[in-house]
Amino acid sequence: MSAIDPVLQSATAQVLKAVDDSALRPEIASFFDPATFTVTYVVHDPATLEAAVIDSVLDFDPNSGRTATLSADRVIDHVTSHNLKVTWLLETHAHADHFSAAPYLQEKIGGKIAIGADITTVQSVFGKLFNAGTEFARDGSQFDVLFRDGDTFTIGNLPVTVMHVPGHTPACIAYVVGEAVFVGDTMFMPDYGTARADFPGGDARTLFRSLRRILALPPATRLFMCHDYLPKGRNDYVWETTVAAERAGNVHAHDGITEDEFVAMREARDATLDMPRLILPSVQVNMRAGHMPPPDDNGVTYLKIPVNAV
Repeated sequence: MSAIDPVLQSATAQVLKAVDDSALRPEIASFFDPATFTVTYVVHDPATLEAAVIDSVLDFDPNSGRTATLSADRVIDHVTSHNLKVTWLLETHAHADHFSAAPYLQEKIGGKIAIGADITTVQSVFGKLFNAGTEFARDGSQFDVLFRDGDTFTIGNLPVTVMHVPGHTPACIAYVVGEAVFVGDTMFMPDYGTARADFPGGDARTLFRSLRRILALPPATRLFMCHDYLPKGRNDYVWETTVAAERAGNVHAHDGITEDEFVAMREARDATLDMPRLILPSVQVNMRAGHMPPPDDNGVTYLKIPVNAV
């Protein structure tokens, strides 16, 4: 008999209540960044207009080393045009494929920057890799809030439950907002499958258990992906699905796949994948809550590329 999961029980009750009560369902606007295949969400409570921004993007050109704010400015335009009050800037994990725009958004529209408490594990591993020195705190203090499994908060009147879903990274969390779940990189659309699990601190067996935890939520639960990579056979980018659709059709993790089968598939597949194009610059920024490393004595900020170390 499986152990009782009180966080899953609480999230399930929240979802079922929101399914029956439209006042507990969020309004959701999505912003797709084609350069990194990332989806940023603005989630707001229609009654109070309080809002959260989830997984924002700061544009970065690796050829020139220059940043831009076009993606973040689209979010700001939406927030201001709808008279929203941003109270949260939420990260599902320390992204390896884009820079977070959270500090820029915080300066422009406010909100507390939050991530999972296990970001400290990521900071420890990558702080050592980048030889970040003692001036780089590895206690998560760059973030305003560190969430743990089962933590709850609100966006206006909307209830939010935090679920720790490691495996892709140790710090991955999913935000259950009303009856909508923002799953980060844990899974993708059914025809694309699931996240890789070979980054430092990742683990395919842990990822499978996190997937099954999310997929134990009610079938009607809406799931919102952090990325879509447009697999063969599909012409349009999409990023919203349901628990029922994932359980029926996820090519890696549909019902009936055993843990051992999943682990064997995931580890074999991961062994064929290149590292993400922006992992080395991105993690240096995102482990600092979207802030750049401190500038050198010449006033210029540098991002390190460790050679033969990954």
